[in-house]
Amino acid sequence: QVIEMKLLNIASLFILISGSSAFAPAPAFTRQSSALGVAVETSDIKNGMTIELDGEPYKVLNFSIMKQARGAAKTTIKFKNLIKGNTIENTYRSGEKFETALIEKAAHQFTYEDGNTFFFMNTETFEEVPVDSKVVDDKVDWIEEGMEVNLVFFKGNVIEVVVPQTGVYEIVETEPNMKGNTAQGYTKPATLSCGATINIPGYLEQGEKIKVDTDKREFL
Repeated sequence: QVIEMKLLNIASLFILISGSSAFAPAPAFTRQSSALGVAVETSDIKNGMTIELDGEPYKVLNFSIMKQARGAAKTTIKFKNLIKGNTIENTYRSGEKFETALIEKAAHQFTYEDGNTFFFMNTETFEEVPVDSKVVDDKVDWIEEGMEVNLVFFKGNVIEVVVPQTGVYEIVETEPNMKGNTAQGYTKPATLSCGATINIPGYLEQGEKIKVDTDKREFL
């Protein structure tokens, strides 16, 4: 019995000494974002990439590489300033470096429009985010109530609205299909439920739903 009591006392003492640390919950890890973008060269440039130039975000619209008989190749890049909306075109020597813009993307649902302001709700936090129509730009053609989009943030401000690359929309207005018109490749303009106007095959009728490439504005 004496031995058992000693063992119990030792166990109790061990719990008192180590309990506060051995059984304490591990600290939670927090996500941290880097303050700097990633360095890339002219050979790494791709359409749609966002680069930071002079402290502002620029999206690569297109680029071309010109090879020379002597010397290094040159790359001409057309950018769009995602804050001001203007485009610029610059030529760079092969190997020149850029810094990608530190941007964040978050899923949001379009809720409503009030004047020149579009309102989106964060699908995780339910926070409402107002976005100026100048930022929405031509994406307004594809946005419908309840649609989920990605908002792109740069230094805390929304700089771009990204809609799904493909979507299904209803044809709300188009000319009727002429029975006698059997010409291959015949297309006609159509207004879709989202407000966009595109060319569609002549056999399609009002009320039908079609799949569209929102980037190329083409029927799929």
